[in-house]
Amino acid sequence: MPQVLKLTKEIELISAIAGKLSHVDETSVTIQAGPFDYEVFVGDFTRRQLQPKINEEVRLHTLDYIEGNTAGGRLTPRLIGFLTLPERQFFDLFCSVDGVGAKKALRAMVRPVRELAVLIEEQDSKALSALPGIGPATSERIIAKLRRKMPRFALMVAGDEFSGGAAETSPVIEETYEALVMLGHSEADARQLIDDAVASGKKFKDTESLLTAIYQKSK
Repeated sequence: MPQVLKLTKEIELISAIAGKLSHVDETSVTIQAGPFDYEVFVGDFTRRQLQPKINEEVRLHTLDYIEGNTAGGRLTPRLIGFLTLPERQFFDLFCSVDGVGAKKALRAMVRPVRELAVLIEEQDSKALSALPGIGPATSERIIAKLRRKMPRFALMVAGDEFSGGAAETSPVIEETYEALVMLGHSEADARQLIDDAVASGKKFKDTESLLTAIYQKSK
């Protein structure tokens, strides 16, 4: 009987956890929150980001899942942790693909979410299939189901200037991206134009001001 590994969306027990990072293991971290020590499973990219923060206060967005074997009658609640809310949202979508699931998705999270989103958006099946646990057939299913949902994740780094350093996007970024694509730019070019404009450090209050900056810079 195969192992059961199921995200518990219906009843989310813990949506975030904050406390002292006391230990980093190969696949999980331990967070001291009050009188409790919580084991939180993380992808390899998140683990590397957390490694230098041992004994510091951290906050992770979390998803609950149940691990166990239905035949054996023992089901154990587990937590998966993410540094940002968009990363958790991306993981949730990733797990919705047939044949992926929480355990395989965690193994595959060895690169930043933005990079994974770009691979999916650009239909780079070869690079996706090279991720741990993701073969050619699974990569094709991922692309088919998720490609149209990736733009906001592919723009996460560009959105840093609008979110105080958190890897998130803003309506200005998303609307500008959509406008550039409608104007005939490829998805990759649209992302690069936005990245270049935001890298200047200037703040943009609306889509018009960001578009103006983009086209002035490209002259």
